[in-house]
Amino acid sequence: MKKKLVAACVAFALAEGVAFNAMAHQKPDALVKNRQSAMNLISKYFGPLAAMAQGKVAYNTNTVTRHAGYLDALSEMPWDAFTPDTANEKSRALPDIYKNANGFKTAQERMVSAVDKLVAASKSNNEAGVKAAIGEIGKSCAGCHDNFRAKQ
Repeated sequence: MKKKLVAACVAFALAEGVAFNAMAHQKPDALVKNRQSAMNLISKYFGPLAAMAQGKVAYNTNTVTRHAGYLDALSEMPWDAFTPDTANEKSRALPDIYKNANGFKTAQERMVSAVDKLVAASKSNNEAGVKAAIGEIGKSCAGCHDNFRAKQ
């Protein structure tokens, strides 16, 4: 039994090392595509929540819970693909992302924290709390887009 556990742990550690190494050696254009894909999915799952918070569509507890769960995972995904070697790639990311790394990190953390609040509110089944948390996510997105994303 111990041999199987040790073997499984070693295999897991090796797999993690390979996965990290693969991410570290991705081409800059692939990193940009990865982060854009994550942001597109964030938008996909946040959009209906924003519409609920604004009263444009009916509030639906099941949708809130489902989308909050997706956003919980997605809110962590794009950030490691904002590497300095992607600064010259075609994207809407402003140079301030790299010049003001602390500010960008703070903006990321604000979004992740807002999503955490949504997840907690969705479990309490408190519509007003959920809508307030959705509003906080919207503010965090706007803050990052206003400061770190080029307008079209």
